[in-house]
Amino acid sequence: MKNTDHTSAFKQKALHWANQFDVCCLLDSNQYPDVYSAYDFILAADVQAEIQCNSGNAFEQLKAFQEANKQWLFGFFSYDLKNEIEDLVSNNTDHLNFPELYFFTPKYLIAVKNGMAKVLIGDDAVLNEINNFTIEESESTSHLNIERRLSKTAYLNKIIKLKEHIIRGDIYEVNFCQEFFAENAKINPVETFGLLNDISPTPFAGFLKVNEHYILSSTPERFLAKRGSKLISQPIKGTARRSADSKEDEQIKIQLRNDVKEQSENVMIVDLVRHDLTKSAVKGSVKVEELFGIYSFPQVHQMISTITCELDSAIHFIDAIKNAFPMGSMTGAPKVKAMKLIEQYEETKRGIYSGSFGCISPDGNFDFNVVIRSILYHSANQYLSFQVGGAITYHSDAEKEYEECLLKASAILKVLNAE
Repeated sequence: MKNTDHTSAFKQKALHWANQFDVCCLLDSNQYPDVYSAYDFILAADVQAEIQCNSGNAFEQLKAFQEANKQWLFGFFSYDLKNEIEDLVSNNTDHLNFPELYFFTPKYLIAVKNGMAKVLIGDDAVLNEINNFTIEESESTSHLNIERRLSKTAYLNKIIKLKEHIIRGDIYEVNFCQEFFAENAKINPVETFGLLNDISPTPFAGFLKVNEHYILSSTPERFLAKRGSKLISQPIKGTARRSADSKEDEQIKIQLRNDVKEQSENVMIVDLVRHDLTKSAVKGSVKVEELFGIYSFPQVHQMISTITCELDSAIHFIDAIKNAFPMGSMTGAPKVKAMKLIEQYEETKRGIYSGSFGCISPDGNFDFNVVIRSILYHSANQYLSFQVGGAITYHSDAEKEYEECLLKASAILKVLNAE
């Protein structure tokens, strides 16, 4: 155990150090208060063992991998694993080509809590190696030509069509997303993540590198965590802008808390998550611990609810993840029909976007985020992508939904020196 007085400087050095390996993962709470977070941040680097799945039986393969490697695991679930859970397909454009599932056991694992660094896997000498690591000067991200997969007119027309499905009774709500992308994009992933994390620090932020694939995430959302026998899900539905004027900012928070449209969006997803957790829960144990909680982040206020249950001892915890996947906040209600319409109306394969990454501890506890507010990068083909979206309901105003997308994209556009 070692005291790291300058935690942010140590974190920066540690990530640069970890990035010299083909595979690494940083999970960062940015010191947000959270009763379920075990560490302020945790860094896994290099590979002892790994599993990668691209089609079929991924959850069963992960179960077998976890049984064979009962130590720390880090990795991700792609949104498109929906296709092995339900009778669905993903045929939209994909320039990123992330695997559908990837997990690894690290050679080095460092955790920091209250300014104290502890080596969980590996030799303590690694802390000196990190402290003495020299960060090489590199070119910063140049101006990127960010394009939109949809014009504003095309986006508005799709919202109109989705609302027609709602009026017909096909769905109540659907999460519709659009892609922003750059080709021939040259970025320094570690420095870009550092800028993103400075501009938009969030409680489930993270950096994940798997060879040429990178996730640079400032996500504020937890998909699912397990602590002992308790499962915790915290879906976000409801967004409002921040104001530099403190009185106006407080007023915006109050308006969000009392907004009937935002509440109706949130409660639909709370019901969906309750249903998903029921598949894994001890009968009668599913509870809504907090409804319509308002939480503030640098760019936005968010409405977040917390749903918990006791995990049935007969159900493997990886099956509990599968039973709740993909997360309700990024799909809609009813869930399967919403996912079919997402595939029909969106232009881009989601892949890791609106999937999840995180970690599983040796005792079977886990914590996984929702991959939103995230830059996705394929360094070999120099393709950069991020997606933004929102919940479409009967009461949605297409113009306002478009403006909300731009608000959610603002931090990333700023980081990428883009307009």
